[in-house]
Amino acid sequence: MPSRTKSSSFKPKYKRILLKLSGEVLADNDEHISAEVSHKIARQIKEIHDIGVQIAVVIGGGNIWRGLTHSNEGMDRSTADYMGMLATVINSLALQDALEQEGVMTRVQTAIEMKNVAEPFIRRRAIRHLEKGRVVIFGAGTGSPFFSTDTTAALRSNEIGADVLLKATKVDGIYDCDPKKNPKAKRYARISYVDALRQRLQVMDSTAFSLCLDNNMPIIVFDMFKPGNLKRVALGETVGTLVTEK
Repeated sequence: MPSRTKSSSFKPKYKRILLKLSGEVLADNDEHISAEVSHKIARQIKEIHDIGVQIAVVIGGGNIWRGLTHSNEGMDRSTADYMGMLATVINSLALQDALEQEGVMTRVQTAIEMKNVAEPFIRRRAIRHLEKGRVVIFGAGTGSPFFSTDTTAALRSNEIGADVLLKATKVDGIYDCDPKKNPKAKRYARISYVDALRQRLQVMDSTAFSLCLDNNMPIIVFDMFKPGNLKRVALGETVGTLVTEK
Protein backbone atom coordinates (compact mmCIF):
# COMPACT_ATOMS: atom_id res chain seq x y z
CA MET A 1 0.00 0.00 0.00
CA PRO A 2 1.41 3.44 -0.91
CA SER A 3 2.48 5.42 2.14
CA ARG A 4 0.83 8.71 2.92
CA THR A 5 2.93 11.83 3.05
CA LYS A 6 1.89 13.80 6.11
CA SER A 7 3.02 17.40 6.42
CA SER A 8 3.62 18.77 9.91
CA SER A 9 2.63 22.23 8.66
CA PHE A 10 -0.92 21.08 7.88
CA LYS A 11 -2.87 19.56 10.74
CA PRO A 12 -6.42 18.60 9.71
CA LYS A 13 -9.32 19.49 11.97
CA TYR A 14 -11.21 16.32 11.08
CA LYS A 15 -9.89 12.78 11.41
CA ARG A 16 -12.65 11.18 9.34
CA ILE A 17 -15.00 12.79 6.83
CA LEU A 18 -17.74 11.74 4.45
CA LEU A 19 -17.72 13.67 1.18
CA LYS A 20 -21.03 13.82 -0.70
CA LEU A 21 -20.67 14.47 -4.43
CA SER A 22 -23.44 14.83 -6.98
CA GLY A 23 -23.11 12.74 -10.12
CA GLU A 24 -23.09 15.95 -12.15
CA VAL A 25 -19.65 16.88 -10.81
CA LEU A 26 -18.14 14.18 -13.05
CA ALA A 27 -19.83 15.48 -16.20
CA ASP A 28 -18.36 17.97 -18.65
CA ASN A 29 -20.28 19.45 -21.58
CA ASP A 30 -21.95 16.51 -23.32
CA GLU A 31 -19.93 13.84 -21.51
CA HIS A 32 -21.69 11.89 -18.77
CA ILE A 33 -18.31 11.11 -17.18
CA SER A 34 -15.27 13.24 -17.97
CA ALA A 35 -11.88 11.68 -17.28
CA GLU A 36 -10.38 15.16 -16.90
CA VAL A 37 -12.96 16.25 -14.33
CA SER A 38 -12.70 12.93 -12.49
CA HIS A 39 -8.96 13.43 -12.11
CA LYS A 40 -9.41 17.00 -10.86
CA ILE A 41 -11.69 15.71 -8.12
CA ALA A 42 -9.33 12.83 -7.38
CA ARG A 43 -6.42 15.24 -6.94
CA GLN A 44 -8.42 17.32 -4.46
CA ILE A 45 -9.26 14.21 -2.48
CA LYS A 46 -5.62 13.12 -2.59
CA GLU A 47 -4.59 16.48 -1.10
CA ILE A 48 -6.50 15.82 2.11
CA HIS A 49 -5.69 12.11 2.06
CA ASP A 50 -2.00 13.01 2.11
CA ILE A 51 -2.36 15.04 5.31
CA GLY A 52 -3.92 12.10 7.12
CA VAL A 53 -7.68 12.55 6.70
CA GLN A 54 -9.73 9.35 6.46
CA ILE A 55 -12.14 9.80 3.56
CA ALA A 56 -15.39 8.12 2.59
CA VAL A 57 -17.36 9.25 -0.46
CA VAL A 58 -20.97 8.99 -1.56
CA ILE A 59 -21.60 9.98 -5.16
CA GLY A 60 -24.91 10.44 -6.92
CA GLY A 61 -25.93 9.23 -10.36
CA GLY A 62 -27.75 12.25 -11.78
CA ASN A 63 -25.33 12.66 -14.69
CA ILE A 64 -26.53 9.27 -15.99
CA TRP A 65 -30.01 8.69 -14.59
CA ARG A 66 -32.47 10.43 -12.25
CA GLY A 67 -34.98 8.01 -10.80
CA LEU A 68 -37.42 10.66 -9.55
CA THR A 69 -37.50 12.42 -12.92
CA HIS A 70 -38.35 9.24 -14.79
CA SER A 71 -40.86 8.25 -12.11
CA ASN A 72 -42.64 11.55 -12.68
CA GLU A 73 -42.74 10.66 -16.38
CA GLY A 74 -44.66 7.47 -15.65
CA MET A 75 -42.04 4.83 -14.84
CA ASP A 76 -42.53 2.68 -11.75
CA ARG A 77 -40.75 4.56 -8.92
CA SER A 78 -38.97 1.52 -7.48
CA THR A 79 -37.66 0.47 -10.90
CA ALA A 80 -36.50 4.01 -11.66
CA ASP A 81 -34.73 4.26 -8.30
CA TYR A 82 -32.94 0.92 -8.72
CA MET A 83 -31.69 2.12 -12.10
CA GLY A 84 -30.42 5.26 -10.37
CA MET A 85 -28.56 3.11 -7.84
CA LEU A 86 -26.77 1.32 -10.68
CA ALA A 87 -25.79 4.72 -12.11
CA THR A 88 -24.11 5.60 -8.81
CA VAL A 89 -22.02 2.41 -9.05
CA ILE A 90 -20.80 3.43 -12.53
CA ASN A 91 -19.73 6.80 -11.11
CA SER A 92 -18.11 5.13 -8.11
CA LEU A 93 -15.97 2.94 -10.35
CA ALA A 94 -14.97 5.97 -12.45
CA LEU A 95 -13.87 7.87 -9.34
CA GLN A 96 -12.08 4.81 -7.99
CA ASP A 97 -10.07 4.51 -11.21
CA ALA A 98 -9.15 8.21 -11.12
CA LEU A 99 -8.07 7.99 -7.47
CA GLU A 100 -5.95 4.91 -8.00
CA GLN A 101 -4.26 6.52 -11.01
CA GLU A 102 -3.35 9.32 -8.58
CA GLY A 103 -1.83 6.73 -6.24
CA VAL A 104 -4.65 6.57 -3.69
CA MET A 105 -5.80 3.07 -2.74
CA THR A 106 -9.59 2.91 -2.94
CA ARG A 107 -12.40 0.47 -2.23
CA VAL A 108 -15.94 0.60 -3.61
CA GLN A 109 -18.65 -0.89 -1.42
CA THR A 110 -22.20 -1.27 -2.70
CA ALA A 111 -25.52 -1.60 -0.90
CA ILE A 112 -26.66 -4.00 -3.64
CA GLU A 113 -24.34 -6.99 -3.93
CA MET A 114 -22.37 -7.16 -7.18
CA LYS A 115 -19.26 -9.02 -6.12
CA ASN A 116 -17.60 -9.02 -9.55
CA VAL A 117 -17.11 -5.24 -9.45
CA ALA A 118 -17.20 -4.17 -5.78
CA GLU A 119 -17.39 -5.30 -2.18
CA PRO A 120 -20.74 -5.47 -0.40
CA PHE A 121 -21.25 -2.76 2.19
CA ILE A 122 -20.05 -4.04 5.56
CA ARG A 123 -19.69 -1.33 8.16
CA ARG A 124 -16.78 -2.84 10.08
CA ARG A 125 -14.87 -3.59 6.88
CA ALA A 126 -15.43 -0.03 5.65
CA ILE A 127 -14.04 1.37 8.90
CA ARG A 128 -11.04 -0.96 8.68
CA HIS A 129 -10.31 0.26 5.15
CA LEU A 130 -10.43 3.85 6.38
CA GLU A 131 -8.07 3.05 9.24
CA LYS A 132 -5.64 1.58 6.72
CA GLY A 133 -5.65 4.79 4.70
CA ARG A 134 -7.92 3.68 1.88
CA VAL A 135 -10.62 5.91 0.45
CA VAL A 136 -13.98 4.12 0.59
CA ILE A 137 -16.67 4.95 -1.97
CA PHE A 138 -20.22 3.88 -1.10
CA GLY A 139 -22.30 3.02 -4.19
CA ALA A 140 -25.90 1.94 -4.89
CA GLY A 141 -27.43 4.32 -2.35
CA THR A 142 -29.04 2.69 0.67
CA GLY A 143 -30.03 -0.32 -1.43
CA SER A 144 -33.70 0.63 -1.16
CA PRO A 145 -35.87 2.81 -3.42
CA PHE A 146 -37.38 6.12 -2.28
CA PHE A 147 -34.13 7.26 -0.60
CA SER A 148 -31.78 9.82 -2.11
CA THR A 149 -27.99 9.73 -2.13
CA ASP A 150 -28.13 12.67 0.31
CA THR A 151 -29.90 10.35 2.73
CA THR A 152 -27.27 7.69 1.96
CA ALA A 153 -24.55 10.19 2.87
CA ALA A 154 -26.29 11.06 6.15
CA LEU A 155 -26.74 7.37 6.96
CA ARG A 156 -23.20 6.26 6.09
CA SER A 157 -21.55 9.22 7.83
CA ASN A 158 -23.24 8.15 11.06
CA GLU A 159 -22.50 4.47 10.53
CA ILE A 160 -18.77 5.00 10.07
CA GLY A 161 -18.47 7.58 12.85
CA ALA A 162 -17.44 10.48 10.60
CA ASP A 163 -16.64 13.80 12.26
CA VAL A 164 -18.48 15.77 9.59
CA LEU A 165 -20.50 15.37 6.40
CA LEU A 166 -19.18 17.55 3.59
CA LYS A 167 -21.76 18.37 0.95
CA ALA A 168 -19.96 19.52 -2.21
CA THR A 169 -21.95 21.83 -4.48
CA LYS A 170 -21.46 24.42 -7.20
CA VAL A 171 -22.40 27.30 -4.87
CA ASP A 172 -20.50 28.63 -1.87
CA GLY A 173 -22.98 27.62 0.82
CA ILE A 174 -26.65 27.73 1.77
CA TYR A 175 -28.74 30.76 0.79
CA ASP A 176 -32.20 31.87 1.90
CA CYS A 177 -33.27 31.70 -1.77
CA ASP A 178 -31.74 30.83 -5.12
CA PRO A 179 -28.73 33.18 -5.63
CA LYS A 180 -28.90 32.60 -9.39
CA LYS A 181 -32.41 34.06 -9.47
CA ASN A 182 -32.02 36.66 -6.73
CA PRO A 183 -28.74 38.63 -6.55
CA LYS A 184 -29.78 39.83 -3.06
CA ALA A 185 -29.97 36.29 -1.69
CA LYS A 186 -28.43 35.98 1.79
CA ARG A 187 -25.79 33.33 2.43
CA TYR A 188 -25.75 31.73 5.84
CA ALA A 189 -22.39 31.20 7.53
CA ARG A 190 -24.17 28.93 10.01
CA ILE A 191 -27.69 27.56 10.31
CA SER A 192 -29.43 24.98 12.49
CA TYR A 193 -30.95 21.76 11.18
CA VAL A 194 -34.36 22.91 12.40
CA ASP A 195 -34.16 26.23 10.56
CA ALA A 196 -32.98 24.50 7.39
CA LEU A 197 -35.94 22.14 7.60
CA ARG A 198 -38.41 24.89 8.53
CA GLN A 199 -37.33 27.06 5.59
CA ARG A 200 -37.34 24.07 3.22
CA LEU A 201 -33.87 24.93 1.95
CA GLN A 202 -33.26 22.63 -1.00
CA VAL A 203 -29.64 21.72 -0.32
CA MET A 204 -30.42 18.28 1.09
CA ASP A 205 -33.72 16.47 1.44
CA SER A 206 -35.61 16.45 4.73
CA THR A 207 -34.76 12.81 5.51
CA ALA A 208 -31.04 13.54 5.27
CA PHE A 209 -31.34 16.66 7.44
CA SER A 210 -33.43 14.75 10.00
CA LEU A 211 -30.89 11.91 10.23
CA CYS A 212 -28.12 14.41 10.88
CA LEU A 213 -30.29 16.28 13.40
CA ASP A 214 -31.14 13.11 15.33
CA ASN A 215 -27.49 12.07 15.50
CA ASN A 216 -25.89 15.53 15.78
CA MET A 217 -23.86 15.06 12.59
CA PRO A 218 -22.53 18.47 11.43
CA ILE A 219 -22.85 19.31 7.74
CA ILE A 220 -20.67 21.73 5.79
CA VAL A 221 -22.05 22.85 2.44
CA PHE A 222 -19.31 24.34 0.25
CA ASP A 223 -18.20 25.05 -3.30
CA MET A 224 -16.13 22.08 -4.48
CA PHE A 225 -15.20 23.87 -7.70
CA LYS A 226 -13.15 26.60 -6.06
CA PRO A 227 -9.54 25.33 -6.06
CA GLY A 228 -8.26 24.40 -2.61
CA ASN A 229 -11.66 24.57 -0.89
CA LEU A 230 -11.78 20.92 0.11
CA LYS A 231 -8.39 21.18 1.80
CA ARG A 232 -9.39 24.43 3.50
CA VAL A 233 -12.47 22.73 4.94
CA ALA A 234 -10.39 19.77 6.16
CA LEU A 235 -7.99 22.17 7.90
CA GLY A 236 -10.88 23.81 9.73
CA GLU A 237 -11.00 27.11 7.85
CA THR A 238 -14.37 28.84 7.60
CA VAL A 239 -15.71 27.83 4.21
CA GLY A 240 -19.30 27.59 3.05
CA THR A 241 -22.18 27.04 5.49
CA LEU A 242 -22.08 24.99 8.68
CA VAL A 243 -25.29 23.19 9.66
CA THR A 244 -25.39 22.17 13.32
CA GLU A 245 -27.82 21.70 16.19
CA LYS A 246 -27.64 25.35 17.31
